[in-house]
Amino acid sequence: MLTTAGIGYLYIKSLDANFKTGALGNGKVDVAAPKPDRFGHVPLNILVIGSDGRASSSDCSLGGSCDGSPPHADVEMLLHVSADRTNASVMSIPRDTRVDIPACTDAKGVTHPSRHFQIITDSLNYNVPGCVVDTWESLTHIHIDHWVMVDFSGVVKMADAIGGVQVCTRQNVVDYQVQTDANGVVHTPGSHLVLPAGTHSVSGVQALEWLRTRHAFEDGSDLGRAKAQHLYLNSMIRQMKSLNTLANPFKINSLAQAATKSIAADKDLGSIEALSSLALDLNKVPSDRITTVTVPNHYSTDPNTPNNEPVLLSDSASSLFAAIANDVPLDKQASSAPAPSATPAPAAPVDKSTVQLDVQNGSGTNGRGGAMTALLVGKGFTHALRDTRTVSYSLTTLVYPSSQQAEAQAVASTLGLPGSALKSSSSATKLTLQIGTDWKTGDTFASAAPKGGGVPTDAKAQNAADTSQCMDVNPAPYSSFSPSHTHYIYSWVGSTPPNVPQATG
Repeated sequence: MLTTAGIGYLYIKSLDANFKTGALGNGKVDVAAPKPDRFGHVPLNILVIGSDGRASSSDCSLGGSCDGSPPHADVEMLLHVSADRTNASVMSIPRDTRVDIPACTDAKGVTHPSRHFQIITDSLNYNVPGCVVDTWESLTHIHIDHWVMVDFSGVVKMADAIGGVQVCTRQNVVDYQVQTDANGVVHTPGSHLVLPAGTHSVSGVQALEWLRTRHAFEDGSDLGRAKAQHLYLNSMIRQMKSLNTLANPFKINSLAQAATKSIAADKDLGSIEALSSLALDLNKVPSDRITTVTVPNHYSTDPNTPNNEPVLLSDSASSLFAAIANDVPLDKQASSAPAPSATPAPAAPVDKSTVQLDVQNGSGTNGRGGAMTALLVGKGFTHALRDTRTVSYSLTTLVYPSSQQAEAQAVASTLGLPGSALKSSSSATKLTLQIGTDWKTGDTFASAAPKGGGVPTDAKAQNAADTSQCMDVNPAPYSSFSPSHTHYIYSWVGSTPPNVPQATG
């Protein structure tokens, strides 16, 4: 028995050695972890990154150009599992969303400066997943516990390990274009997905084609691709639960073995034991309490912006970030769930008149800073001062020196701020109330805090238990499908699917 156990241990350790691991973050941004609930449980946030890097011949053979260009984080999803493991969510940010990317130190030790108003996919340009983590934490104020990253060949390996996943398209879909350059070389850009209308089981390369398809779905942007990816994930979740995959140690081990050859992860998640533990946690969540959602966004209407019409976050994105940061369920079953409780008053009384407090208005609402400063002065914080600098915050945060926790609790209790809104900082010299876009009105934060089921109305959300999910194909060059049309760019008419021509270069 000891010999068998020893061999098993060595086998698992040998598989662990296959993992490619890296640091969790890049050291430029650090959002505090949430405090444990009364049972000692904490939520789990894992950033899932899909890289278009072609670091191997197998990646190159699966599509795209192998010209040595920097990698991009073309898929960025945050998996959130609640502290009590009763609900979960997957939030996607489209690759073309304009954000501020923090400074990044690459593998050679070279620090690259921060970048303003860049597409979020470029956060992986220096091939450091921790820089993507920093970008997300800076943007959302959500603490991230782990990251996993998969490239083209990794998707194929994992799709084969899982087995076929059912997907649905309402119309015939074909995602490639035949283009001939000035030298007569034929190119066929696109995912090369070809499927007749209806429900199909996809695996291997075809699963990768489905997950990469962008121009052929919906409006031809990354928004449609995110929806198709959510459909795939939801179907996979239903399938794995119906087959009891995540509760079967042998099946989990099989998937974990495939993962060692398919993904990279941060150092704390890069082991079979850690991945198996995560699978068991996910198995506790019912399918009808798993929500997939794309962050609220809109296209720029500025005529001076680039031709690709950058995607901008909508104001309501901050409420979605706040819900996840505060571990508020997104599914409709939780519509009656209470908001996070306000921070209790400190045990010992605090002389409010001695508290030095700055108020910064990052909500986007004119006059909000002055109004909140006056409110605090009226509540006894007579040394509250309005900071007139132009700032922008997604989440409301009360930053305080570590020696002034009691004073911070007094302010938070007065305003109805939850404990998750308090952040101790070694560099802070006084308390600073940073009012975010999640608190545009009202004297107390509790009245504006997200409630359960509070997915913004302009966010595209799906439920993992919904078996009716199906993709619409981009009807280009027309605005819709019609029997009178005989040719579409991303679809075909008739019963015979087209053959994808071979590129010559």
